[in-house]
Amino acid sequence: MTAQQSPVDGDAPDSGEQRTMNYGKENVAVYRTYATPLEGVRTIPESSFDGRDNVLFGLDVRVQVEGEEFLPSFSEGDNTKVVATDSMKNFILHHAGEYDGATLEGFLEFVGSGFLDTYSQMSAAEVSADEIRFDELPVPEDDGDGYEASDLVFRVSDNESGYGSISLTRDDGTPVITDQTSGVTGLELVKVKGSSFTGYVQDEYTTLPEREDRTLYISLDIFWSYDDPEDALGEDPEQYVPSEQVRDIAHVVFDEVDSNSIQDLIYQIGLRVLERYPQLASVRFEANNRTWLSVRDDLDGDASVLREPPAPTGFQQFSMDRGDLDEQ
Repeated sequence: MTAQQSPVDGDAPDSGEQRTMNYGKENVAVYRTYATPLEGVRTIPESSFDGRDNVLFGLDVRVQVEGEEFLPSFSEGDNTKVVATDSMKNFILHHAGEYDGATLEGFLEFVGSGFLDTYSQMSAAEVSADEIRFDELPVPEDDGDGYEASDLVFRVSDNESGYGSISLTRDDGTPVITDQTSGVTGLELVKVKGSSFTGYVQDEYTTLPEREDRTLYISLDIFWSYDDPEDALGEDPEQYVPSEQVRDIAHVVFDEVDSNSIQDLIYQIGLRVLERYPQLASVRFEANNRTWLSVRDDLDGDASVLREPPAPTGFQQFSMDRGDLDEQ
């Protein structure tokens, strides 16, 4: 993901508007072996996830920094206060070895606070990352009776991954979190039946037939924010919301609910997430409809032949907070 540009303090000349001024480094891939395991997370009915070993802890990191002292580098070509983005990359890589926590968000806060503590010319920092996830692989047990997960060999995953973003500034010289987002991105889910799309506007522009039962294929990104952003760091694991559990909530609700639209589906997922995690303030969705189109429906039973949809595709964006849950 690309973080939004944010304005720094101070007005641009003659405009009356705040100036956009920041710079940074992105696509910093960092891998840590034998990081601190994530243990003690609270379990939920929809998921078997109760922690991770963190034998491989991989992130694709982006850092963006701000500060009025960087203005001469733009307006005068004076780099006196500039920290080279290559140095930022080295800073991130070095701190991966110093971090003793167990979560993506905790690492982002650790790095962002480190930048502000080290470089006084930086007034704010935003650090975000996509998790680089690895799958366990089965190997025969020593006694030859069955299989177990290898503790040495892993496969780079092509599946969904965790996401986090932490924004920090200073309060009396101490770095403090001003904004936080966690997430799981790249979910791709297919439900072969038990979804519909009916009752929408019918006019001279409508060519799409209503479907009482359809195979529904969606891609989905889910983001959430905590009431207390410190809970995102994982220092109290019972307050931490693992992306693996939110992923599992999404597919369990998809299985349970006969939805009449993607909008209906993501609303039901959001309600379940807010119900399971009272420490969350809000949840947000970005969905894309990738539903296959029927080629043959004359086969026996529920069998059918389908094909990929042509471009363009539909999308949905939606945010929810605890008020939506209270209305139920």
